[in-house]
Amino acid sequence: MPNITLDLPDLTPQTLHNLCGANNQTLKRIEEALDIQLSGQAGAWHIRGKNAAVAKRVLLNLATMAQTEVPSPSHIELLLRSQLKGSSQAEDKRQKNILLKAGRRNVQGKTPNQRNYLQMMQDKTLTISVGPAGCGKTYLAVAAAVVALTSHQVERIILTRPAVEAGEKLGFLPGDLQQKVDPYLRPLFDALTDMLGVEKMNNLMEQGLIEIAPLAYMRGRTLNDAFIILDEAQNTTRAQMKMFLTRLGFSSKMVVTGDATQIDLPHHQQSGLLHALKVLANVEAIGVCKLTSHDVVRHQLVESIVQAYESDES
Repeated sequence: MPNITLDLPDLTPQTLHNLCGANNQTLKRIEEALDIQLSGQAGAWHIRGKNAAVAKRVLLNLATMAQTEVPSPSHIELLLRSQLKGSSQAEDKRQKNILLKAGRRNVQGKTPNQRNYLQMMQDKTLTISVGPAGCGKTYLAVAAAVVALTSHQVERIILTRPAVEAGEKLGFLPGDLQQKVDPYLRPLFDALTDMLGVEKMNNLMEQGLIEIAPLAYMRGRTLNDAFIILDEAQNTTRAQMKMFLTRLGFSSKMVVTGDATQIDLPHHQQSGLLHALKVLANVEAIGVCKLTSHDVVRHQLVESIVQAYESDES
């Protein structure tokens, strides 16, 4: 069984603490994920196990990051995943990674599929992104929209979702129209708030530079000089999807996101997203990005849950 030595003598105590994690949680996670054993003192480890070489690459990568910050759990999981799949750090860097300055956040793709998604939104007039919960479909699209607005590539952002959730209708909810639709649009509000802050987001909405509305409000409009995002598109009907896609005007970009495994439409209605993927497959100006459970950047358990449901449904 391979036995490799890793010596990191120049790391400061703080860097070592950042690298190992509280109560050595990072080291324990690496041992568990790679089925290896670490022995020796901190910074001078003996690595034993079939994935010893992979563990060494992971620790070296984390040691570089630990000099300036504590590696986040999501970064650790993505790094372990990519190394187990055999993609070296050099190969990872060869893929162009776009860094977006979205308001107060620096946003970039954390997986190859996410980086492809960001590139596609730059290159294509219409991008369709399909994938499970937590893979960054909505957040990355909102980030691209914020960058386009603040760099004056577009004059406004328009965010929309179909008001269909688990069979409940708008009339079921209390309050006026705005209060009724807010729960459906909350994920879009959350992403904007994270990037812009509440005050700036509210100012932009008051000026009409950011518009958030139910899908029904798109009918009859032509949307020029705008970055338009349709979220939760799996819950559109075929007619709604056609209506939305034909709203595209000059100097605009459009992004459609959805999760084909979470369709809340009545059983007799076909999802407009699935239909669009089929009928638009050969249109070159349209980019289609398919994200998977491997692109989930939430808690590790979320990826396991998504994979379990995918396995059951298949």
